[in-house]
Amino acid sequence: MPKPYRNNPNARPVDTPDEDGRPSKTQVKAAMLALQEVGSALTQLSRDQLKRMGLDEDLLAAVLEYQRIPKFEAQRRQLQYIGKLMRGLEVEPIRAALAMARGESAAEIARLHRLETLRQRLLDDEAAALAEIAREFPTADLTRLRQLRRAALKEQAEQKPPRQFRALFQVLKELLPNDLEAPASPQAGLAPHEKS
Repeated sequence: MPKPYRNNPNARPVDTPDEDGRPSKTQVKAAMLALQEVGSALTQLSRDQLKRMGLDEDLLAAVLEYQRIPKFEAQRRQLQYIGKLMRGLEVEPIRAALAMARGESAAEIARLHRLETLRQRLLDDEAAALAEIAREFPTADLTRLRQLRRAALKEQAEQKPPRQFRALFQVLKELLPNDLEAPASPQAGLAPHEKS
């Protein structure tokens, strides 16, 4: 078979599979680089985010080891190892979990918008928002929410940095977990046998 030189008209394109159906070296390398990019994105996440993703134990250990390594060359080798581990795994669920952790998925964006709306309603109309929160999340600490609301409003009035405003968002975020959608009505979150 002729070599794929630029001026050789009989040469096959570099990224087409061989005659026996195997991917070319270029395709294999591109796939490995894609896996390394996913691995690199995983290394940017916190330990808690990684543990919540439900990664394979070996992959999780390799990513946590990467985060511990201070030298660039050692990190590069570890990233190659992460890519190698990912070759034997299903990558799409990892990409989906990564998008969720980054807030890129549609469900996560909708969840964050809902939390922002809920926080703003709590600041604007305390009684109605607290009633809704109590109805949807019976375990919510309403006293803590009231305290954070007052502190956030005081911060806004005094034009201070929004610490309590952010703390209020974090408390609301804990009420609405990542993997569960919020009930649209009081009965939407109930199991079929619990509905009246």
